[in-house]
Amino acid sequence: MEMYVNKIYYGAGAYGVAMAAEVYFGKTDLNELTLAEAAILAGLPPQRPAAYDPFVNPDLTKERMSTVLNLMVQHNKISQEEAEEAKNVTIKDLLTKKKPEFVKFEGFIQQVRNEVQEKTGADIYKDSLDVYTTLDPEAQEHVEFLLSEREDNPIDYSEDEQMQVGLSVLDTKSGAIRAIGGAGRNRESDGWNYAIDGDGRQGGSAMKPIVAYGPAIEELKWSTYHQINDDKPFPIAGTDSSIRNWNRNYQGWMSIRYALQQSLNVPAVKTLEEVGNSAAKEFAEGIGMDFEDDFTITDAIGGTGSGVTPVEMAGAYAAFGNQGEYNEPFSVIRVDYGNRRSEDLQSTSKIAMSDYTAYMITDMLKSVIREGTGTRANVSGLPLAGKTGTTNLSDEEGGGSPDSWFSGYTTDYTVAVWTGYDKERKALNNTKIALDLFRETMNFISQGIDTADFVKPDSVVEVQVEKGSNPAKRPSEYTPSSAIVTELFVKGTEPDAVSERFEELETVTDLTASYDEEQEIITAQWDHVDEEVQFKVSAGANGSLNELTTTEDRQVEISEVEKGTTYTLEVIAISDDMESDPVTVTVEIPDDEPEQLPEVSQLQQTFDPVNRSALISWAYNENGPIEFEITVQDGGQTIDQFNTNKKSVNITQLQPNKTYTINVTPFMKNNDVRGPTSTIQVSTQGIEDEQEDPAEQEEELEELEEPEEPEEPEQPEQPEQPEQPADEGDNQEQPEQGNQGQNDQDE
Repeated sequence: MEMYVNKIYYGAGAYGVAMAAEVYFGKTDLNELTLAEAAILAGLPPQRPAAYDPFVNPDLTKERMSTVLNLMVQHNKISQEEAEEAKNVTIKDLLTKKKPEFVKFEGFIQQVRNEVQEKTGADIYKDSLDVYTTLDPEAQEHVEFLLSEREDNPIDYSEDEQMQVGLSVLDTKSGAIRAIGGAGRNRESDGWNYAIDGDGRQGGSAMKPIVAYGPAIEELKWSTYHQINDDKPFPIAGTDSSIRNWNRNYQGWMSIRYALQQSLNVPAVKTLEEVGNSAAKEFAEGIGMDFEDDFTITDAIGGTGSGVTPVEMAGAYAAFGNQGEYNEPFSVIRVDYGNRRSEDLQSTSKIAMSDYTAYMITDMLKSVIREGTGTRANVSGLPLAGKTGTTNLSDEEGGGSPDSWFSGYTTDYTVAVWTGYDKERKALNNTKIALDLFRETMNFISQGIDTADFVKPDSVVEVQVEKGSNPAKRPSEYTPSSAIVTELFVKGTEPDAVSERFEELETVTDLTASYDEEQEIITAQWDHVDEEVQFKVSAGANGSLNELTTTEDRQVEISEVEKGTTYTLEVIAISDDMESDPVTVTVEIPDDEPEQLPEVSQLQQTFDPVNRSALISWAYNENGPIEFEITVQDGGQTIDQFNTNKKSVNITQLQPNKTYTINVTPFMKNNDVRGPTSTIQVSTQGIEDEQEDPAEQEEELEELEEPEEPEEPEQPEQPEQPEQPADEGDNQEQPEQGNQGQNDQDE
């Protein structure tokens, strides 16, 4: 008895009576327990601890406590007075103020408990067992984080704050459960587990590969191109109701790949109708599904009373990712008993379908994630396959989707997610959270792993098919590439017949196009040898083509064109079911705004008062044959103007007491493209007049010394202008002087 009470589960994450006393009452010494507290603890283990959790159900706890006290009186353990005194308490007043945190990994532990109970009859809370599990702690912690209220959680539950979640992570190859997010949000300790408990929820369109298309490929060997007529709502026999597509649109003949990619209902129920209920049910049960006895046509779209849990859904999808081998999901590897006996509880795999069925369903489900309803669940760089699923409320119930699913897999992991409400079936505000949870979970568990792609088995062949042919036919040499698709066939069922829809048709000739700037239209014209053909014209800016018209004329005008772009025009000759190869031409559309260069930057000047010169410099990063126009102005009058391809000039012979304006304008050499003018000023205010030249002073002295001649004197020779000595230590070449001393050196 002592061993029993020190091991069993008391709820709220407490194992053993001592921990329960601390969790519920904050007492670490059992001797300090009151009679009422002891009666509460005594009443918890025989029942379901969560149901009598004092934190959650204080009224029910008090009823159970009173029952225990009455039994103690009956067996003469306490007096009636003691019992009445103990009953006269308020449960909430006894409890510690801090409610305990939930049990770590509780969702997974619940699965372990159930699995051991079902397979061995043992109780992990009562029996002396060593249980070895499949748990991936990091994956489990991340799943619990995604279901938490933490501020850094990337999942936004603000639109559905009461939403509940069931999530399971499996090993695709073995079926081992790596993580479970099932205790829900707004959860109770040891509460309902939405990943494993009960009969589950309606699977919606996530059931289509399981009930419709998987059986069709397995039993009828359909190709991924197989054509289904999506022509109108599907009437349900014996009722006044019909099955409609979610978008209320019907597109006629289409491949089952496209129908699954867009999650259309009518093609799915027509597929089940052709397969037959018996074969479809047997296929689905072979990968873990469990149905109500009245299996009907609506099971193709998961719209019946039959439910499925996220763990069951993940197990079924993992079979597609595991080349058709099914493993019942399991969380316990083995159990060791106290008598040194061990029991292996791992699942054994079984062949549930052909490898061609598994691969072809996987390839179609990859299309769902690449370009169908599941693009939001995509993880860049991972070879993923998956399917969305929602259920619908009737118009009388207000419409909307009360359940939202996403199930998908790689070759390593399979993840299934359900979101919805607890007991009340009401519409979700955000049906995309299931996709977000899948994406965040799959991205995390796949980090650091080189995920292999799915390998095509020898039983499957890829075949090019002419789009629209029914039954499938191979393209002819004249079939345009736009009418050719590549699809998968079970080996030996691929088509041999070649389509005769397209024959060789001459292309157009002399295709030209021009742009009228005044009218702002493009005019194109062409010719053709045949007088009885029409022409399909497509056009678009910057290489993107959109079909404009089909015409018998041999010219076309295009208005409202985008300026500053290059237009491509494509013309295809068509006659009955024949099309010629396309011919294209391009035309440049000028921009309204003339091209303009950027202005110079870092424009600055350095004034040399001794030499009365100013060094003007700037920076410019534009590439090409750029030159700069330099204008020197004095009082608004231009006194000099020149060009340079350098980024500095030296302006000399500046006069004192003036303010000069220097303008620098970039321009493209041999082009009209210019940039804005940048301006800087140079001031010579306060500079004295130029000193008299020493040579002129020497000349005046010589004239004073010579006697005055009576006759006209000869003019004395002018002395040579002395060379200006270079500054000390200056070995650089002097700047080249322009009209005003232009300097062509780089900055």
